[in-house]
Amino acid sequence: MPRKKIDILTYDATLRDGAQAEGVFLSTEDKIAIALKLDEFGIDYVEGGFPESNPTDIAFFKAIRMHTLRHARLAAFGATRRKKMKVENDPGIAALLAAGAPVVTIVGKSWDLHVRDVLKTPLDENLRMIEDTVRYLRRKRKEVVFDAEHFFDGFKADPDYALRCAVAAAEAGAQTVVLCDTNGGSLPEDVQRAAAEVRKVLDIPLGIHTHNDANLAVATTLAAVSAGATHVQGTVNGIGERCGNVDLCSVIPNLALKRNLKCTAARKLDELTDLSRFVSEVCNIVPRMHQPFVGLSAFAHKGGQHIDAILKNPRTYEHVPPESVGNERRLLLSDLAGRSTVVEKVKKFGLKRKGDVTNRILRKVQEREHEGYEFEAAEGSFELMVRKEIGRHRGFFDLEGFRVIIEKRENGQPVTEATVKIRVGNEVKLTVSEGDGPVNALDGALRNALREFYPAIREVRLVDFKVRVINPRAATAARVCVVIQSRDRKDVWGTVGVSENIIEASWQALVDSVEYKLLKDGTRSKR
Repeated sequence: MPRKKIDILTYDATLRDGAQAEGVFLSTEDKIAIALKLDEFGIDYVEGGFPESNPTDIAFFKAIRMHTLRHARLAAFGATRRKKMKVENDPGIAALLAAGAPVVTIVGKSWDLHVRDVLKTPLDENLRMIEDTVRYLRRKRKEVVFDAEHFFDGFKADPDYALRCAVAAAEAGAQTVVLCDTNGGSLPEDVQRAAAEVRKVLDIPLGIHTHNDANLAVATTLAAVSAGATHVQGTVNGIGERCGNVDLCSVIPNLALKRNLKCTAARKLDELTDLSRFVSEVCNIVPRMHQPFVGLSAFAHKGGQHIDAILKNPRTYEHVPPESVGNERRLLLSDLAGRSTVVEKVKKFGLKRKGDVTNRILRKVQEREHEGYEFEAAEGSFELMVRKEIGRHRGFFDLEGFRVIIEKRENGQPVTEATVKIRVGNEVKLTVSEGDGPVNALDGALRNALREFYPAIREVRLVDFKVRVINPRAATAARVCVVIQSRDRKDVWGTVGVSENIIEASWQALVDSVEYKLLKDGTRSKR
């Protein structure tokens, strides 16, 4: 597949390295969905998995044949042939060929310590394992990417042997040699120095694959690019084993916006945040709020002076425009923010800077904050409050009552049951749900009651639940502030409720969460 005028090729390993992250479990269907999304975004290579290692990866390579990748080249991952075995007899190599992927990525040892202590084979045999495997796969008309595992540790210990491993792969026919910081502990200057030495002896594309154990994965990747690497491997959101892989959601914008390098994925850079959240959703992990470029807080401003400066010139406190990566600026409402923050936030409703309505909203915010409401992380509730104040709110249902029962049975496990009765238009709906606790049960009952009228709420998931005591001196009679964070496949939003009763406070936040979802989707009220 010809690619013209591209400086950097991107290689995504989310479906293999990412799936090795603690708490991440991907089904075949999940892997297909992510692969198609990566292809649509413009990633050049999508690594589908290790077809010898597990049934899910084998099923993925079979299932992906039913789909057409319009840009990305599919790669199967495997290892060099086993020691003292002919490559054509190795079951792992046979599994790679059976996967049917046009690209095969082979990992081989390049650190003498691993060759001696893990493979327990002579150094020259390891070189023959690399050469035999690459040469055989090239004869089978595969594009071969060679991952030199632990390259930088190997280069420190024995630079001559590490270089011989890279050269062996290249001379056997590998189209790309990738230098791997497998333990994730290398410093940027060490990576740049070693990559520069490899660049002197190889005339084929050089790649980089880093891990984040020293929190330097992005820096080491960029250092390798400075030394001549043109093939960058990573995962979406940096998920991976231990501390994770390098985050492509940081690498790609750095390459495109800071280095002015061309890569196909950068052509859809304004869809980067959507890609990040999509992968989080499929992997069933909570998005990192403070993740650079794509996190909810990446362009959030709280201090009054900062917000004042941002409103005058966004470049004062933003290193790139948020829209360039598909994110958005957020001005947080808090005791550190000033009047200008509130005024700016209500501009979307067509209100002018001055006037009775604006002043009324300001007073309402102050009253609510005095009562204990926190709008900093609850912009969904803030927008609903503003709409009510200016007469632009349209409710989607009316509560006729709810009841929560907690019963502890003989086995010692408490059981919670919630009953919700709502009215939508002329219809009354009564539903019951059990849950792990009162909020979980209420959430289930509310969804059961509404999904017939508003199917879109099936997409909503609660991802965080926080409770703060407002006046602790009142002890068990104290008011509490409940903040809920919700998400769907596109957005993340927060809502808040305050009451002396934690169930009531939670109900307020739950209702706002559902109403905000329906509001932002443009759902028509059935009342």
